[in-house]
Amino acid sequence: MNKSRENDTSSQWLVVVNPNAGRRKGLLDWEMISGHLRRQDLDFTSVFTECAGHATEIVIESIEKDGYQKIVVVGGDGTMNEVVNGIFRQKRFKTTDISLGMITVGTGNDWGRMFGIPSDYEKAVKILTQNQTFIQDAGIVRYCNEDEPGNRYFVNIAGMGFDAEVTRKTNRAKEKGKGGVFLYFFNIFTSLVNYRHVEALINVDGLNMENKIFSMCVGICKYNGGGMIPAPNAIPDDGLFDLTVIRKQSKANIILSMKRLYNGTIDKHPKVDSYTGKSIRIESKDTIRLETDGETLGHTPIEFRIIPKSIKVLTNNFSVQNSP
Repeated sequence: MNKSRENDTSSQWLVVVNPNAGRRKGLLDWEMISGHLRRQDLDFTSVFTECAGHATEIVIESIEKDGYQKIVVVGGDGTMNEVVNGIFRQKRFKTTDISLGMITVGTGNDWGRMFGIPSDYEKAVKILTQNQTFIQDAGIVRYCNEDEPGNRYFVNIAGMGFDAEVTRKTNRAKEKGKGGVFLYFFNIFTSLVNYRHVEALINVDGLNMENKIFSMCVGICKYNGGGMIPAPNAIPDDGLFDLTVIRKQSKANIILSMKRLYNGTIDKHPKVDSYTGKSIRIESKDTIRLETDGETLGHTPIEFRIIPKSIKVLTNNFSVQNSP
């Protein structure tokens, strides 16, 4: 833990750095990033994560023991997810009493894309000083992991089915030092070869439906996969999830329709259904896998619950009216 100065932590920033994010950009670019933080006269303590889940532990301890209420993530969407889980699992403050900012160094950076966080480090640091806040919704998802139940908070998008399979392959490649948006795109096409559609029972706020599905996403925000827009109508503070269900179709049609995931028209496809709701439950006879904010988790049965306006984030003058 590196302290820039000894001050009251109520005004001090906790900077959680994932050194492995973005093919080790978190580590390689830290000197540059910390220089920008100092030039803006930000009083901060930096802590480097050492393993998966460590960011959550750091945040819980730093809030409960030291009283931090201003946190910056230097990492990608996965690191942001871990920090959010720390904010929700700590017991000292209300979640909305804690300000959360981000300097993006990850692979996809989809949460940052939603809120206009630039990839330029100097500009991203300046956003921290402007104190433009937005209180967004969060979600909690409960799932199975083999025979054990699990739960996770999230602030961007959860994917199931094909989406989760691609994420699982991508995360395995990242563990071997590979990365980049093109890796995700490559895994989309290689995963298509053996992927099978799955029968799913979906319940949205009490409404039941059953379909053979290819992929599904539950969105608080719009983006995942390094710029895809699977939830084009998602509004991050409306108290509702946006569920996109891509039903069974030919693999050729899936490939031809890929452009819709990038131009925001996936909801106009005849084989795609869209729903909004506060709670969603998904069951299946065959396993449907789950990922949230790019982190591979468990499988069905899966249950989502919205937590309205529960995370205070620092943004680049974001508003629902001018959202990307």
